[in-house]
Amino acid sequence: MNRFLTMRRLSILFLGVFAVLVAGAFAFQNFYVAPAEQCEQSGRWWYAEGRECVQPIYLPDITGRPEGVTRAEASDVQNRELLAIEERLAAERAARGAATERDRADYAAKTGN
Repeated sequence: MNRFLTMRRLSILFLGVFAVLVAGAFAFQNFYVAPAEQCEQSGRWWYAEGRECVQPIYLPDITGRPEGVTRAEASDVQNRELLAIEERLAAERAARGAATERDRADYAAKTGN
């Protein structure tokens, strides 16, 4: 009986499948894993969804706060500035109110009311 899958054909088939799987593993390593590792070694971020290497943005460039200043310290400085502005506006409002009352009193004195 002449069989289709002889030992020689099975061994060649096995070696062929093994060679394809090994080549696939090397291709996966070179084209999928290696770019991510190279990107991270260069100090950038690997964006896996888009498969691209992106440069991180320095946070003080976005927020405008000086380097080395924590978020809490920057918030305290801004809160102090806001309090100073509110106090100045309250003083201006009080001065305007006092000037209005003084003008009313002068007008009432002139008209005799």
